[in-house]
Amino acid sequence: MNIQIVHSLIAALLLAGSACQAQPAAQPSTAPASAPGAATKAALVVAPAAAATPPAPSYADAEPLGAAMEGWVYPYPLQRLQFEMQGQVVRMMYMDVAPSGAANGGVVLLMHGKNFGADYWGSTIRALSAAGYRVIAPDQIGFGKSSKPDVRYTFAQLAENTARLLDHLNVPRVAVVANSMGGMLAVHFTRAYPQRVSALVLEDPLGLEDYVKYIPPQQTENLTKLEMAQTPATYRSFLKGYFPNWQPDFERFVEQFARVQQSAEYPRYAKVSALTYQMIYDGPIFDELARLEVPTLLIIGQQDRTVFGRRFAPPEVVKPLGNFPQLGKNAQMAIPGSKLVEFEGVGHVPHLEVPDKFQAALLQFLQQTR
Repeated sequence: MNIQIVHSLIAALLLAGSACQAQPAAQPSTAPASAPGAATKAALVVAPAAAATPPAPSYADAEPLGAAMEGWVYPYPLQRLQFEMQGQVVRMMYMDVAPSGAANGGVVLLMHGKNFGADYWGSTIRALSAAGYRVIAPDQIGFGKSSKPDVRYTFAQLAENTARLLDHLNVPRVAVVANSMGGMLAVHFTRAYPQRVSALVLEDPLGLEDYVKYIPPQQTENLTKLEMAQTPATYRSFLKGYFPNWQPDFERFVEQFARVQQSAEYPRYAKVSALTYQMIYDGPIFDELARLEVPTLLIIGQQDRTVFGRRFAPPEVVKPLGNFPQLGKNAQMAIPGSKLVEFEGVGHVPHLEVPDKFQAALLQFLQQTR
């Protein structure tokens, strides 16, 4: 059956189910007494029907975005670094934000997750800049507005690209703040360039458990087909798994995906997404944690149950995985001298879910490690 027909049938069934919900029973009102002998009539007041929940947007008429997301607005001006990577000329886009408060001489490097670009760091950048930090927030090659070549992606390659960017900006040392997949890159970067990292903040990092042990390997071709079959509705459902409390502002990530999907360049975008999946599968960090020698803060949402590659393993295999409360504690025990901050009721992206709490914890740690 055509996948669009399937989604239409599902939507119709959900709509029908909503329409069949029982309405509140009508309640009689008390009418004034009629003349003797006249029949007394009770007027019925019918409760108004509950307002229907508006359907989630499909973005079918939205303007497409190319693979480099031209036209998508970032919170700060973007700059470009062009270089050669695996025989291809690529462009790394990045934000370089000066302190808006009294400069303290510190530089913070932000690393994004797999399903986001550097734009989702907007509120974090504002807080760091106001506190006197220079902030560098790149879109890694393969993500966001940066080039998306069809190459083999590795964390070693992305770490090398990041070091190249810092060389270009004449920045010798940074505090690294990283979320999700970015946490994996941050660990690889810190292990490869320890002299360049003054402090490390890992926000719900992936790679804290051995995916290869539980999740069967996937062919890139199959992963690409799955990416091509995504819809705004399925992507929204996927993202909601990150956030215990979905907020209206998070819809922008669905819009971004939906508009890229409408572009003629989406097949390339989907292929690169599959290639970076393989990078995560092949690059766990749990064995590297004990070798970290920089001040490290773990920030962990206590409702995070993210399991990389969840759909490729049976439920009974997946069930014990993604226990971030325990993974965070395990990581703290593994990383010498590390600190752990736990946020109750928070999922995979605390800096979006509870920005004030996240920023307070981050700024306190950075101040202590300067």
